[in-house]
Amino acid sequence: MTPAAPFGPDEFQLVLLRRMADHQPGLVDDALRALGTTRTAMREANKRWQARAHAPRAAGELDRYRAALGEPEARHAVQGFPAGHEAWVWPVPLWPELRFSVFAGPGRAVWSRALVRAPGAPVPALRTVSDLRPWRCVIDEVYAAFRDTRAREQAAPTLTRLDFTLPDGSPCAAEFAWGLFQRLLPVTP
Repeated sequence: MTPAAPFGPDEFQLVLLRRMADHQPGLVDDALRALGTTRTAMREANKRWQARAHAPRAAGELDRYRAALGEPEARHAVQGFPAGHEAWVWPVPLWPELRFSVFAGPGRAVWSRALVRAPGAPVPALRTVSDLRPWRCVIDEVYAAFRDTRAREQAAPTLTRLDFTLPDGSPCAAEFAWGLFQRLLPVTP
């Protein structure tokens, strides 16, 4: 790939996978095989994405997503937020039951970006720690399923840790990359 090579949905999926490779290398290897590509191509796609983000005359974040992913499948107001807050939503071929959603406020400022469940796609039942399997659920589903769910400070814009309480009263902590569950973490006070 050269800097002038197209950067589209296939390359963007590799960017998502690059962050997940730190947590779920086996699942990422399976996904790369399914996509017919390599870890080298994944790293190159991520490098190109980062270069675009940090270029001196870089487009705004929302415009970078739109340039890579095309026109969104849907755009809608975000409930519970003032006018001007929108969700831009794109399909992600690697995960047909999910969508990549970018939440932007006035002036197109991005305040969140995450994989979310596609409308009408089945939501996994989440009741116990054994229901929490990598790549099975998204952040919103954990918030809905478990009590006392709260986010910890993020280590990076694409990584989120949630602390919550299981129905049996046990504390639990989970880490998400791009909004998709990656792993359980040791519970710390």
